Amino acid sequence: MLAVSKTRKYNSAKHGPRFGRGVLNKMQKLSLLLTLLREKFCRRRLLREPEPDLVMESVEQVEAYALAGRIDGVMSAGYLYHSAQISMVIAGCGTVLDLGCGPATQLGQIAELNPDIKFVGVDLSESMIENARAYVGDRALSNVTFVCDDMTRLDRITDNSVDAVVSTMALHHLPTIAHLESCFRQIKRILKPNGAIYITDFGRLKHLRSVFFFAYMNRDHQPHIFSLDYERSLRAAFEFAELKSVASKTLPPNIAAYSTFLVPFLAVIKTPSRPLTERQRQHLIVIRQALPQRYRKDLDELRRFFRWGGLAVDPFC
Repeated sequence: MLAVSKTRKYNSAKHGPRFGRGVLNKMQKLSLLLTLLREKFCRRRLLREPEPDLVMESVEQVEAYALAGRIDGVMSAGYLYHSAQISMVIAGCGTVLDLGCGPATQLGQIAELNPDIKFVGVDLSESMIENARAYVGDRALSNVTFVCDDMTRLDRITDNSVDAVVSTMALHHLPTIAHLESCFRQIKRILKPNGAIYITDFGRLKHLRSVFFFAYMNRDHQPHIFSLDYERSLRAAFEFAELKSVASKTLPPNIAAYSTFLVPFLAVIKTPSRPLTERQRQHLIVIRQALPQRYRKDLDELRRFFRWGGLAVDPFC
């Protein structure tokens, strides 16, 4: 092996980028480890900063945000992980409400995986709803409709009318803990008895350096507007302990709260999971295999961190 390596010519065009990626990956992993250790042992508490724009109404802003976060971008691993987990939670449901659906990127993937379920996306922004309608129309999804409503009031949703409520990365948009409590009470009101719940969002970090690390770690692969929105979202997140406490007081008793291992960077509040159909399982495998290698690695790391954090149910196994 040594003789071969000595006589092999070095091709910078072939080996240079690969070497660069390897060094970058090692540096990023080291930075992640340092960030996790900082969060684990830091005593300070970063004060919450609610997002400056509670409703994204500008058409240009909505379009830029939607395009930056579509299903084939840096968030694809997160989308697929939550789509798989949600599919297990809502198995057998008839109607599912998605709170804070945004441009329906996540909702669209869930609807594709569950064509026999009716989905209703709820968002407070009319512009976002229009963008979401166009997106599901382009994907020819006939099992998704939308309602413009406030997730802390849900005036247009009647009592005990839905089989499940899901929400992905929307709670941090709420201004206060009181609004979070109102949202969770509305979830309990509109759910049918024994209804299903899957809620996920960021958990607030302790140190501003940690916020910057997570917000800008993929800055070379995503528009600046998306990184900036990511930073604001992390600053606006509730603490995992707050989410868990409010959920235990307001939601049905069969919910459980989980977070990523060591540091509650991401949180999940959910009811028990149910088995996937073979068709769904195969569909998930196909989607995972179609991901670029770096996103497959992101997905596997996310699975690992949640599994180590106690969320042992893994639809990809």
